[in-house]
Amino acid sequence: QVQLVESGGGLVQPGGSLRLSCVNSGSDLPRTGMGWFREAPGKEREFVASISKKGTITNYSDSVRGRFTISRDNAEATMYLQMDNLRPEDTALYYCTAGWDSVEIMKSDGVDYWGKGTLVTVTT
Repeated sequence: QVQLVESGGGLVQPGGSLRLSCVNSGSDLPRTGMGWFREAPGKEREFVASISKKGTITNYSDSVRGRFTISRDNAEATMYLQMDNLRPEDTALYYCTAGWDSVEIMKSDGVDYWGKGTLVTVTT
């Protein structure tokens, strides 16, 4: 059974950085695409970024492009989200996701597996 476990969330000031990690601690991932969604208080869950199996294809939402970088280490079954120049509006619960491919999981109904989330808070 696939088990996605996120870590790395925390409290940071605006302009700061955080690096989120997602480890698949269960069985081999039958899907190739991995990514991140986030859900802010009072808002709908939204796509953040996704990456193909070999890491050659990446997709980002307009709100994070140029500030966030997604990557993965398949040997370690781990995916990362480097978040730089964080803003208060980035405050949210960040979910690790996996699905058929990096494009399918840009939509929530294309996600097959969800982690439980890690909280990121950006505030002074």
